[in-house]
Amino acid sequence: MALLTSAIKGTEDILPSESYKNRFVEATLADIAGNFGFREIRTPVFEHTELFNRSVGDTTDVVQKEMYTFEDKGGRSITLRPEGTAGAVRAFLEHGLFNDALPQKVYYFTSCYRYEKPQAGRLREFHQFGVECFGADSAAADAEVISLASEIFGFLGIEGLELQINSIGCPTCRAKFQEALKEYFESKKDQLCETCLSRLDRNPMRILDCKSPVCSEIAKDAPVVLDYLCDDCSAHFESLKKYLEAMSIPYKVNPTIVRGLDYYTKTVFEFVATGIGAQGTVCGGGRYDGLCEELGGNHVPALGFGLGLERLMLVLEQQGIELPEEQKCNLYVAPAGEAAALYAAGLVTNLRQEGVFALFDVSNRGIKAQMKYANKIGAEYVVVIGDDELSTGVARLKNMDSGEETEVKLDTLAEDFVEISIRQSVANLDLGEDLENVDVSGIDFNSLFGGKL
Repeated sequence: MALLTSAIKGTEDILPSESYKNRFVEATLADIAGNFGFREIRTPVFEHTELFNRSVGDTTDVVQKEMYTFEDKGGRSITLRPEGTAGAVRAFLEHGLFNDALPQKVYYFTSCYRYEKPQAGRLREFHQFGVECFGADSAAADAEVISLASEIFGFLGIEGLELQINSIGCPTCRAKFQEALKEYFESKKDQLCETCLSRLDRNPMRILDCKSPVCSEIAKDAPVVLDYLCDDCSAHFESLKKYLEAMSIPYKVNPTIVRGLDYYTKTVFEFVATGIGAQGTVCGGGRYDGLCEELGGNHVPALGFGLGLERLMLVLEQQGIELPEEQKCNLYVAPAGEAAALYAAGLVTNLRQEGVFALFDVSNRGIKAQMKYANKIGAEYVVVIGDDELSTGVARLKNMDSGEETEVKLDTLAEDFVEISIRQSVANLDLGEDLENVDVSGIDFNSLFGGKL
């Protein structure tokens, strides 16, 4: 039978056999962000189109070519978010978070949507981990945000990433740079693509971000923004370098980085990997000191970054970094008969309340089929319950790895199983001495066994 439909091009399914890896990575990112004082924020998947036009910039590729925009039933222009910062800033202003203690630090996990050619690590529906820091204007804040990304990569064991930094200045010094760019590209206008021709008068800096091979080649000899920085922006950039050096974070100055969104000011940065396709940027961000004002609020200096989760997972895979295995079923209860099935239902309920990953047969299978299933899902222990076990109140608990069987009482199994599991796990640690003499007083068993105690 043919499938009714298939996934839309540029989207993908993350199946249970892989999703546990995403959960681990996301939990890791959230924990590290929490250690830096960032708290989670969640914003809608769609916003008024004007929000992205004004923040991202109407001369960017994102706005001109890539946004999913539609008119809703009320006649309003709505856009699926193409990135996470604009919605976070809107929420910051709308809910008056600027009245709270500053800096306000937030992180988020978002799905984003851009209509572009699907490639390795970049889909039309993709996912980002992002952080935003509102209310700090010093280079120390820039370095701290960069160090958060660096800490993530270091914790996950990722190697070969290069931090590239640049400054694109403030509106004052950037005006002079824009004039120099316009003069340079005017002399090459007969070679520019149609999109870049439309940018020439309005925002020539966006030509530097064009993906056309011809425009990219022309841009290589364009004026360099660092030559046009005002004293304040230059001092900010030099201060950033000093903080990164104090944090022992290596970097490379790349004056061609401008980022693809118009709201950036001063610091911009990227963590770049090789081997994942034409675009190797895994994480990118920078400062956007004027965005709050652009969206109708007061001046609030701010900065942040976005980290592509698909690209991060791709780098982990390519570097052969092993993530913790998916938690396996601790105990599978195999009932034989209706009375045993009812008893098993109550037993697994009690086991789960004790923090045990417990399952029982819900498909009316025979014992042989149940044992085969338990083995296939990697259950650590199995207990078979039939009429004899119900009448005696005693059953045999089988360790599926060793084949060893232990006699257990059914009425205390829920409580006893946790201790049995702990003893087996300690034995697996291979401590090399008599377990009776091992001092376990300092062991955090709740952490050691996945928080199930």
